[in-house]
Formats: sequence, structure tokens, C-alpha cells
Amino acid sequence: MTAKTPKRTKEPKKIDAELFLTSVGDGRSNIKYQPDDVVFRQGDPAVTVYYIKKGGIQITVVSDQGKEGVIGSHAAGDFFGEGCLVGQEQYLATAHATKPTNVVAIDKVAMLRVLQENPMLSEMFMSFLLTRNIQIEADLIDQLFNSSEKRLARVLLLLANFGKEG
Repeated sequence: MTAKTPKRTKEPKKIDAELFLTSVGDGRSNIKYQPDDVVFRQGDPAVTVYYIKKGGIQITVVSDQGKEGVIGSHAAGDFFGEGCLVGQEQYLATAHATKPTNVVAIDKVAMLRVLQENPMLSEMFMSFLLTRNIQIEADLIDQLFNSSEKRLARVLLLLANFGKEG
């Protein structure tokens, strides 16, 4: 009597997260933007997640009354446009470059696939989202409880990257 060898299931192809995020390929393209170029507009179909390789992106919204507000700024290593991954059909804001910027545009299907197949990329993406969530909570607390002088000081320190190396 011989023991049956278990069937080998095909393991998902392991990919390097950094390589995936900085290269072109299936469902990914490299796009360069100049300052003030629009990446997507408020109301455009939300079908792409973006990863910033170099440069900066500012996220703004416009109210029905025409008042514009900046709701976020992103730098190299950040994601934006990720709302499409949870069913958001339209972008809720406008994204534009603040300086020469290079991004990798990842279509929704490719991003969902790689998040399922690659724990390293999933961990990196989740870490980014949780860090941003913490920042949003800190901003809200700051807005609710601090004086305008303290809020200004905090924003200036954030803009100067206070506490970061380099």
C-alpha cells in the first residue's frame, strides 16, 4: 500500500511589492504630470488607484456653491484614488499635480487581484491607509479643540516634515 501524494495546488505567483508599484505591466501604466495637470476630476468614473513614484498631488473638492477646499496632499510613496476598491463609482474630489509628478496608474481589477495575491503589498497598502486614517483623526481633533494659532503651528510643522529624518 502506497501513500497518496497530496495534489499540489498552484501557488500564486509572488511579486515584489516595490517592483509592482514602480513598473508598468498588466493593468498598470506610468504617467507623468506637470504642475497643475489634472489626474482626475470630481465626478469622473472611479476606476483607477494611483501610486506616486515622484512628485506631489493635491486633492480638492468644490461645493455646490462653488467653494473650493483642499482636503489632502500626497507625496512620493502615497496612494490616492483608492475609493474605487470599495465600490465608489465616482471620484469625490479632484486630484492635480503640484510639481512634476510621476505616478503608476493601477486599474481597479489589477489592484484587487494583487492585494489578494500578495501579502507584502496588502500589508504596505493597509499600513498606508491606517496611517492616513490616524492623520485624518488627528486633524479633526485639532480642528475641534485647538485654537487657530495652535492649528497654524501644527500645519507649519507638518509642512516642514517635523520629526522626519532628512
